[in-house]
Amino acid sequence: MPVEIDNLPGFHIRRLQQIAVAVFLEETQASGITPVQFAALYAVGREPGIDQRTLARTIGFDTSTIGSVIDRLESRGLMQRNAHPEDRRVRLLTITPDGQRLLEEVEPGMLRAQERMLEPLAPEQRAVFMDMLRTLVRGNNALSRAPSEPLDERTPRRAR
Repeated sequence: MPVEIDNLPGFHIRRLQQIAVAVFLEETQASGITPVQFAALYAVGREPGIDQRTLARTIGFDTSTIGSVIDRLESRGLMQRNAHPEDRRVRLLTITPDGQRLLEEVEPGMLRAQERMLEPLAPEQRAVFMDMLRTLVRGNNALSRAPSEPLDERTPRRAR
């Protein structure tokens, strides 16, 4: 019997990711920021001085490509790299005042995007859905090409 694509969770997860990106971009289009750039700015804003490798783990992004995300943010004057005082190979990240302002400007649109994505669910279903998403992500984290360490579940880490 052929597989019905509509019965595959991966199909719906991929579609929901496409929808999430489209809604985020629609709500934040004036800023020209992507969801990954927002996550990077947010994480660095929460933990100034974080190194690139830890940032990649924090937002669940591939370490080999996080540099290009940082390059784009740096070229826009939103983030800066600084050499680690003891290890010149390590780059520590800080958000600039312009980056902080952009985060503040984008936040209402980002929050509207989150609401729009959950809109089809009844209010009582939203918390359950979010719990199930977290369970799936945490339970499958090790399978990812870019396993993450959520900000709220780790102790602050700096490059040594």
